[in-house]
Amino acid sequence: MSGLWFSVVLTIHVIIAVALIVLVLLQRGKGADAGAAFGGGSSASLFGASGGANFLSRTTAVLATLFFLTSLTLTYLASHRRVEGQGSIMQSAPAEPAPQSSAPAPSQAPAVPQ
Repeated sequence: MSGLWFSVVLTIHVIIAVALIVLVLLQRGKGADAGAAFGGGSSASLFGASGGANFLSRTTAVLATLFFLTSLTLTYLASHRRVEGQGSIMQSAPAEPAPQSSAPAPSQAPAVPQ
């Protein structure tokens, strides 16, 4: 069941990410307001002289908050996700120890003075 929730939240996360990118690209920079003061014609825009900035800024803030929340949710779901057929290495049966060889361990080489 958690795999289904993971897929749903991941899909919502990607949609929010794309919408956030589009909204950021639609907004103008701070320098664009100076041109509007000299007759840039922003009062004829869709949202009015300053209505577009407020609408886009608020929508961006809401989408950024949702993106943050879906990121945290994905992190939680991924950390508590169980994959069938895979377990912890510590839970698996211990392997048989390697056979001991009767050969002596190689001695260390003498240090070479520099």
